[in-house]
Amino acid sequence: MEGTAPPDETTGRGSPPVETTGQSPPPVGTGADSAPPVRDWPVADLAGTDFDPVLTELMREGPVTRISLPNGEGWAWLVTRYDDVRLVTNDPRFAREPVMDRQVTRLAPHFIPERGAVGFLDPPDHTRLRRSVAAAFTARGVERVRERARGMLGELVDAMLKEGPPADLTEAVLSPFPIAVICELMGVPAADRHSMHTWTQLILSSSHGADVSERAKREMNAYFADLIGSLEDSRDEDVTSLLGAAVGRGEVSLQEAVGLAVLLQIGGEAVTNNSGQMFYVLLTRPELAERLRSEPELRPRAIDELLRWIPHRNAVGLSRIALEDVELHGVRIRAGDAVYVSYVAANRDPEVFADPDTIDLTRSPNPHVSFGFGPHYCPGGMLARLESELLVDALLDRVPGMRLAVPPEEVPFRKGALIRGPEALPVTW
Repeated sequence: MEGTAPPDETTGRGSPPVETTGQSPPPVGTGADSAPPVRDWPVADLAGTDFDPVLTELMREGPVTRISLPNGEGWAWLVTRYDDVRLVTNDPRFAREPVMDRQVTRLAPHFIPERGAVGFLDPPDHTRLRRSVAAAFTARGVERVRERARGMLGELVDAMLKEGPPADLTEAVLSPFPIAVICELMGVPAADRHSMHTWTQLILSSSHGADVSERAKREMNAYFADLIGSLEDSRDEDVTSLLGAAVGRGEVSLQEAVGLAVLLQIGGEAVTNNSGQMFYVLLTRPELAERLRSEPELRPRAIDELLRWIPHRNAVGLSRIALEDVELHGVRIRAGDAVYVSYVAANRDPEVFADPDTIDLTRSPNPHVSFGFGPHYCPGGMLARLESELLVDALLDRVPGMRLAVPPEEVPFRKGALIRGPEALPVTW
C-alpha cells in the first residue's frame, strides 16, 4: 500500500547493472542526448524534517531521471512531478506484478516479495483482494472505532499527565496509540499488541539486517495465518474476521489474506512515525501550535497540510515495471524498465502547490498524494486522518503548555528507518 512501508522488489531478470561512478551510462530512449545519467542515491539518515538533498537535486534535473539505490541491481527511472506521479500510479501500462520476476535496484536489503502479496498484485486480483476488507476502511468502518480510539487516547494522556513532566511523547502516546487503534481495527487481541509492535519495528527497519527483518515477517505471517484461519465462520467487522470469512467463502486464499493483513498492520503502525514528525513540527514551530489552539476549526485543513509538507519516508517505496514503451517528457521508458515515483517530491510540485516549501495551514485545495494514488492508494488513509485529528485535539487542548524538553537538534531520529520519525520526543509542560 502506498504511504506505508511495504516490501521492496527482488529477484529475476532486468536492466543490466550500470556503473555510476564518473561516467554516464550508455544512452537510452528516443534521442541519445535526452537520456539522463544514472544518479547514485545513497539515502542517508536525515534528522528532523530536512528534505532529502539528493531528491532536491533530482527534482531540479528534470521530471524524469534515473537512479541507483543501495540494494538490488541496475537502475530505475524516477518520476517526481505531480501529474506524472499520478499518471504512472494509475496507468495499467505500469504494473507491479512483474517485479516478482526481477532484480530491481531498491532501498532496503530485505523485504523479499512473496507470490500473492497485495503490494505486488495488479487489477483485477488486487481489486478482488482489497474488496474483501473494504468494509473496515469505509467512513462507517472507521467511525466504528472512533469512540474506542478516543477513549484509549484519553487513558494514555491521563497516564502521562499523572506521571508528570518530563515525558517521552513517543513512548507515552505516539507509539502505543496507533498500535492500539490498528489492533482494534484488525481484531488483534490486546495481549498480542506488544508482539505486533516488536515485529513491525523490525520489519520497518533496515538497521538490524535482512535476516532479522525477514524472520520477524515470517513470525507475523504465521500469527495471522493462525488467527485468520480460525475465523472462517466469523461475522464480525474487524479486518481479520472479514478476511477469515472471505477465505471461508473461497474468495481469497489464506496466503493472500495473510499478506494483506501483514501489510495493513505494518501500515497502521507507521502512523507512529508520521505523527512524531507532525508533533516535531508543532513543537519546533510553536506559532503553528498556538494558532491551532486558538482556531480549532483550522485543524482538519492543517493536518492535511502537514501530511503534504512532511517528508514522511526515505527515498522511494515500490517500483513498477513498464509493460510497453511509454514516452514521458521526450524520454522513452522502454518495456521492461523499472519505474519509481516519489510522492514526497510530488507534494512539493510548484505547479500544483503554490510556495510548496512553506507550511500554509489554510491551503485549499490541497490534493496531496501522501497516501498514494491509483489502485494502490492506501486504504488506511481515512483511519490515519482520524488518528491525527484525535491526537492534535487531545494534546493541544489537554497539554497547552507542552514544549520540547531538549533543543530541537537533540531530538533523536530513527536510523535505518524506511518511514522517517523521531525515536523519542522529549517534552515538558
